[in-house]
Amino acid sequence: MSKYETYTYTKNQEFMARAGAVIPSGVYGHLGPAEGCMIPTSAFPFFATKAKGSEMWDADGNRFIDYMCGYGPNVVGYADDEVDAAAQKQAALGNCTTLPSTVMVDFAELLTKTVKKDWSFFCKNGGDVTQFSIMIARAHTRKRKIIFVNGFYHGVAPWTQRLDSPGVLKGEVEQALYVDFNNIPQLKATIEANKDDIACFISTPYLHGNFRDNVLPEQGYWQEVRKLCTEYGIILIVDDIRAGFRLSVHGSDNHYGFEADLITFCKAIANGYNISALCGKDFLKATVSSIVFTGSYWMSAVPFAAGIANINKMTKGGSDPEYATRFFREKGLKLTDGMKAIAKNYGVGLSVSGEPAMFYIMITDDKSLLLHQEWIAECVKRGVFITNHHNHFMNLSITDELIAETLDKCDDAMSVMVKNHPEVYKK
Repeated sequence: MSKYETYTYTKNQEFMARAGAVIPSGVYGHLGPAEGCMIPTSAFPFFATKAKGSEMWDADGNRFIDYMCGYGPNVVGYADDEVDAAAQKQAALGNCTTLPSTVMVDFAELLTKTVKKDWSFFCKNGGDVTQFSIMIARAHTRKRKIIFVNGFYHGVAPWTQRLDSPGVLKGEVEQALYVDFNNIPQLKATIEANKDDIACFISTPYLHGNFRDNVLPEQGYWQEVRKLCTEYGIILIVDDIRAGFRLSVHGSDNHYGFEADLITFCKAIANGYNISALCGKDFLKATVSSIVFTGSYWMSAVPFAAGIANINKMTKGGSDPEYATRFFREKGLKLTDGMKAIAKNYGVGLSVSGEPAMFYIMITDDKSLLLHQEWIAECVKRGVFITNHHNHFMNLSITDELIAETLDKCDDAMSVMVKNHPEVYKK
């Protein structure tokens, strides 16, 4: 018998019906219920009305401890007082002005120093900066081919897709080469077979795809990748859109002990204010300057001010650069160790992979993943917002009390799931 009353979503469903009439799919993209991260849809809310710290309230007034963090942007806490104050102060001065605000220069100086690169270029979405990184690599090397790591996600532009993706033409993907993560012999062979026409190698810092355990880099992997790219004149691009600032405020390449030529940031850069950044090494600066690449709102000032406050909060004003990343690791381990202990108590196989700051969980007792989805659904209906097949995120506002509440609700949810399946969990 559950000790928690489970949530209902009457108003959420009303909003979804309205949304479906005027918005394709109602809620589109990876946030949509059809994408697979929110199954069954009856267990999940669709719309939020407010959020603060690590908590979110939906259209029915249900409260959730939110470990999706807006799919990553919430890094210091929803509606953080310091970040929002900086943004509001700048908004009073101006946002989208004809000339860029001087705060853009302030942020560029802080960001390049923080991530140990030579320059910064600002856009709005993660896909903007991954797209630009490819253009830069091709313009600089005058080569065409891109090496991807299998299981990749670098946005929704045609060059990031497979040939069988809707709306993608053969010419948009025929320059793609594919290798497995951590497979240096395969990478060497691929480079050797195409060495005269490879513009870049692009990868996330570790393999954090969906529907599978995440995979960390093996000892020496990134150092060998760096060596090969240097030897063959290949631009090394790290897509740090998802992991950026959570493994290290200096960038995930620094965390794993190598240096990318280009590195992309977005989600956690300004605690939800809309900005992305491409940072790079000096030898590419002239090439960047030669390419026309712009957008209507890319120089808006408010996100720059928010970004400065956000980085300063994560680093305690620069006095403790790894303050936030230590915090994320500590709290992530507290949460995931607690989940593993709960699963062990019930005899449930639970895989926890990836980095503690951005962990991935999966019940492994059936290949269909239905048991996993059932447990996640029971957690959500009790007020723990996690999803089935995606990373989860830590942020600076999470507390030990919220983690304890989370674990108690996860325990209750697992007890219900186990009771529902005596054919799997026999005493």
